[in-house]
Amino acid sequence: TSRCSSAASDVYKRQAHVTVLDERAYAAFVREGSIGFGRGFVERWWTSDDPVAVVQFAIRNLEGLDRFRNGTRCWTGWVSDSVRKAMPRDSRERNREDIGAHYDIGNDFFSLFLDETMTYSSAVWPHPDASLADASRHKYDLLLDRLGVGPGDHLLEIGSGWGGMALRAAQRGARVTTTTISSEQHAEATRRVHEAGLADRVTLLTDDWRDLTGTYDAVVSIEMIEAVDWRDYDDYFATIDRSLVPGGRAAIQAICLPDERWERAKNTEDFIRRFVFPNGFLPSVGAIGDSIGRATSMHVVELDDYTEHYAETLHRWRVEFDRQLPAVADLGLDERFQRLWRMYLAYCEAAFLERHCLLHQLTFEKETPTGAGRLERPVW
Repeated sequence: TSRCSSAASDVYKRQAHVTVLDERAYAAFVREGSIGFGRGFVERWWTSDDPVAVVQFAIRNLEGLDRFRNGTRCWTGWVSDSVRKAMPRDSRERNREDIGAHYDIGNDFFSLFLDETMTYSSAVWPHPDASLADASRHKYDLLLDRLGVGPGDHLLEIGSGWGGMALRAAQRGARVTTTTISSEQHAEATRRVHEAGLADRVTLLTDDWRDLTGTYDAVVSIEMIEAVDWRDYDDYFATIDRSLVPGGRAAIQAICLPDERWERAKNTEDFIRRFVFPNGFLPSVGAIGDSIGRATSMHVVELDDYTEHYAETLHRWRVEFDRQLPAVADLGLDERFQRLWRMYLAYCEAAFLERHCLLHQLTFEKETPTGAGRLERPVW
C-alpha cells in the first residue's frame, strides 16, 4: 500500500489525500480519465476519507487539458457531429431501460437518503436554517410561482419523480397531468397521491414525452432533460411548445454544462454516463436557447442559477447515505454498489462546488397570436 498526498494551490486552500491500494489506479486514470478515476474508487484501487476533495482537486487540474480539448474540438467537431447525427436515436424501449437501470433500483433504497418529500432533484434553500424537506418544497413553489399556477389551472409535468411536484401543485388547487416511464416511481407516486386524497386532481401517466397530447396552462419538467439526447432537443421543446396554450409558460430545472464544454461533451463519455445514468447527457444554456429559437414559438423570460444549492443538496444526501450504509446492505446491495454510489454522490457534489456543472431554472413563455395580448401605447 502506498500513500500519496496532494495539495491544491494557495488560492483554493484545500488538500486532497488519497491512499492508493492497487497500482492499476494510476493506469486507469491516465487511460480513461474520469471513467478510470471513478472505476478505481469502485474497485477499491484507491480510497480517501474525503472523496469530494479528491474530485475537486482532479477537476481543478484538468482545466488546462479541457482548454486544449475544446480547441481541438473546433477543428474536429463538424465531423463527429455529422457521424453522431446519422446514428440511430434511442428508442422508447431503450429510454425505459436506461431510466429503469437507475430509478428502479427500488423505492426503499431511495427513501433511505432522500427527504420526506422523496425529491430526487436539487432543493433551493429559502434561508440557511431550512430543512432539506422545506428547501425541496420551496423549490416547487418557486417554479409554480414563475408559472403562475393556481386554483383551476391545468399543469403538465414531464418526469413525475415520486410525485413531489404533482402533490405540491394539487395542494395549491391546480389540476396536474404527470408522466414517468419508471415503473417504481409511478407506483409510489400513485400511492402518495391517493394517500393525500388528491386523486381527483392528479392524473398519473406512464407515457414517453414524445407521446404526450393535449394542451395545458403550464408545463414543468424538473431535471428530466438530462435523459434526452441532444439530437432530440428540438423535438423535446417542440412537444412542450405544442402542449401550451397561447401565452402559457413552461419551466425546466436543468443540470447544465458550461457552454464552452458542451460541444466536446457531445462526443465523450464520463464516469456518470458510464456507470450511473446510461446514455444520460447534460445540456447547456446555449444549446437550450438555440433549440428554443429553432423549434418553438417560445422565448426565455427568466434564467436563474442555483448551482450552490445543488452542492448543498448532494452533501446532505451523501451524509445520510453514509449513515444508512447498514440499511443499504440489508436491501441486498453489496459493497461494490455502495462504493459506486458513494463516488457518484461525491463526484456530483464536487462538480457543483467547482461549477464544473451548473444548475439552472429556465422559464419560457409561448407567443400569443399576432395582435393578441399586445400592450396598448400608454397615454401620458
